[in-house]
Amino acid sequence: MREDTQDREEGKFAETLVLETDSLEGAVEEAAREWDILPSDVETRILEEGKKFLGLFSRKTRVELHPAGDLDVLRARRVLSEILGLMGMSVEIEVHEDATLNLTGEDSGIVIGKYGETLKSLETLLNLALRDRTAGRMIRLDSDGYRERREASLERVALASAKEAVRRRRPITLEPMSSWERRVVHVALKDYSEVETRSVGDEPQRRVVVWPRRSTRNAGN
Repeated sequence: MREDTQDREEGKFAETLVLETDSLEGAVEEAAREWDILPSDVETRILEEGKKFLGLFSRKTRVELHPAGDLDVLRARRVLSEILGLMGMSVEIEVHEDATLNLTGEDSGIVIGKYGETLKSLETLLNLALRDRTAGRMIRLDSDGYRERREASLERVALASAKEAVRRRRPITLEPMSSWERRVVHVALKDYSEVETRSVGDEPQRRVVVWPRRSTRNAGN
């Protein structure tokens, strides 16, 4: 027997499944299939212990199960674990705030790739695979603090480019960047009165151009 409940909490659905089962492990696997997440991301609470009577018949264990976090993110962790497994990578996946999955472990540096290209490609692939399940919500990937280091590097590049644009009196075009990287550049230079920034081109070649300011314009992303 099973009971399903859904409660709206903070704009998202908190799901609960109640099962009567002979095997707690089997109940966890059923819930994981139901929600399309890893069994390790299913939490359980025993409501009623199973009992045997005279060795002839028994009462099943009644157990309550629910996801261990945000379903979108947990589904992303399952898909990502399969992708990394196919790649033969020895990596652990941690759930962080703001729909971010952090990769850590022996091969986490390999997953980053040169200038973060592998990590960006993996993030794009993951979100494409999840597009129908997350209603367009973006799942972010990080690897042992790479995003923080990358952000600091982008801020330095942005400031250096602004100074170069002013000195040369001509626009400076930066390398192609993801949307969050472009945002870092825009924010870094929003108070730099001598330049303005605009994003040009189409994904995945969309990039930021830093212009010497001649008139007031709005930065795009």
